[in-house]
Amino acid sequence: MRLMRIGEPGRERPVLASSGGRHHDLSSVTRDIDGAFLAALSDDPSLVPDASGLPETDITGQRVGAPIARPSAVLCVGQNYAAHAAESGSEPPEEPILFYKAPNTVIGPYDDVLIPRGSKKTDWEVELAVVIGRRTSYLDSPADALAHVAGYAVSNDVSERAFQLEQSGGQWSKGKSCATFNPLGPVLVTADEVGDPQDLRLRSYVNGDVRQDSVSADMIFGVAELVHHLSQYLVLEPGDVINTGTPQGVALSGRFPYLAPGDVMEMEISGLGTQRSRCTPA
Repeated sequence: MRLMRIGEPGRERPVLASSGGRHHDLSSVTRDIDGAFLAALSDDPSLVPDASGLPETDITGQRVGAPIARPSAVLCVGQNYAAHAAESGSEPPEEPILFYKAPNTVIGPYDDVLIPRGSKKTDWEVELAVVIGRRTSYLDSPADALAHVAGYAVSNDVSERAFQLEQSGGQWSKGKSCATFNPLGPVLVTADEVGDPQDLRLRSYVNGDVRQDSVSADMIFGVAELVHHLSQYLVLEPGDVINTGTPQGVALSGRFPYLAPGDVMEMEISGLGTQRSRCTPA
């Protein structure tokens, strides 16, 4: 299934996207695409009827929201591609690096991204987002992990590198939690439709020029290993988002200029769609 949320912020409605560019209203099934709905769907995939049993809806000209209502947590994995660790000046980590973004950073896939006041080093990061479907704690092994994943989406872990590294006080969240710093979507694709999450191509563009081009197989820690690992330290709730790390090709590398007002970022992952965000001043 390909799940969407359509409407203005705070008034989104749930929609099922089907073949041929058709869309179907899910309001008779759930009020929103949130943790409670994803938990119920994980227990009973038949909760959502076939598209033929749902009324069609026209979304033309309407805002596309993030495909999951505000999560209770946005967990991020740092330096999870060896080449990105190298361009950041670090050795590949021996264990997953975890940091948090504020949940209110999550915005729609076509919403503007605000360049923070005083920012000189706002950066892009295409990432595979994992959305949790079942309450997850102390999993026995990575083999158990993917059964706890509701689906996947395109994520942009926007970062302000001076806030993150120079003014951080030793922790990264200052540079990760600025307003609008996590465009998500356009769709949440359920895990059964995605198949192997380590077989996806990730690309990012700035003003039409390719910046990142990699595959999820290049992750140091794969999705199953990450979910298992995190479950040993914290409780993952339905609807929580895990950003699984970005490949090489960000501005931090020194090869590209940082973002400025007017720049346009595009992020795409095979099978999960493309998002497009314009940078504007905060």
